[in-house]
Amino acid sequence: MKYAKIKKCDVANGPGVRVSLFVSGCNHHCKNCFNREAWDFNYGNDFTQKEQDEIIQDLKPEYIDGLSLLGGEPFERENQEGLAPFIKKVKETYPNKKIWCYTGFTFDKQILQEMVETENRESTKEMLQNIDYIVDGRFVEELKDPKLRFRGSSNQRIIDVKRSLEQNQIVIWDGLNKDLG
Repeated sequence: MKYAKIKKCDVANGPGVRVSLFVSGCNHHCKNCFNREAWDFNYGNDFTQKEQDEIIQDLKPEYIDGLSLLGGEPFERENQEGLAPFIKKVKETYPNKKIWCYTGFTFDKQILQEMVETENRESTKEMLQNIDYIVDGRFVEELKDPKLRFRGSSNQRIIDVKRSLEQNQIVIWDGLNKDLG
């Protein structure tokens, strides 16, 4: 797996101060994507143990609220294989830090129905065990709204993964209506 960028102090891609990993490779090709260069699976650098260890270290300070995974596309099969064991280690090391994942796939239909139920992908299941929130759905230029929190277009949802899996229905993140103050 390759990555396009690592931001060690990101305030745009989830609540609080976060470490963000931008993976390479995406087949969605959304119109006016903010990260077109990361569509290429060969763009950037190899995601080695060195980068993984650095991110684990970068997550250590109290003021870091968690890890955000973006792309490219974290749920592309090629990226899942590299991300699943890594985010498991992040969650084991920092169980109280929240992991956010941005994906162009829809949570209920493409991730749960296709990847988990139909294809029975172990890497998808492992990722879902460790991700706290998913921002799902492709970026749609015609639905772009700069006033939206942590998402680019109004079709995208911020899903509480744990509660959604427990309740067997989509549960939208309750922080959407709260002032982050």
